[in-house]
Amino acid sequence: MNDPMAIAFRAEWDAAMAACAAGDLDAAFRRLERAHILGQRRTGLHVRSHAGLLRIGWRRRDVREIAGQFARIVAAVLFSRLWVPEGNTGGADVSAFRPMPVPEDLREALNKKP
Repeated sequence: MNDPMAIAFRAEWDAAMAACAAGDLDAAFRRLERAHILGQRRTGLHVRSHAGLLRIGWRRRDVREIAGQFARIVAAVLFSRLWVPEGNTGGADVSAFRPMPVPEDLREALNKKP
């Protein structure tokens, strides 16, 4: 695989799963937010990032996060290729319509061509 975005997504996903397995749900959530930024224009990766965020919400018993992620999973299926707010971290604690700054290291992965 020579796709810098997909490689970066996988690194964030793997780090999130390792943090989750270690019980560090805050670190896992942060890594999944970064994965969301990377994958939000690709439907499969976008849905996967929201599924990961849902998993953290479930483990925390956070009803707001769980409900927000269910809604965002549906939106990701429908809108990933049409419109997404750049840099949005994907958590239920921010508006699904709010553009946010993209961290510089992620911007590099997003701008490199496969």
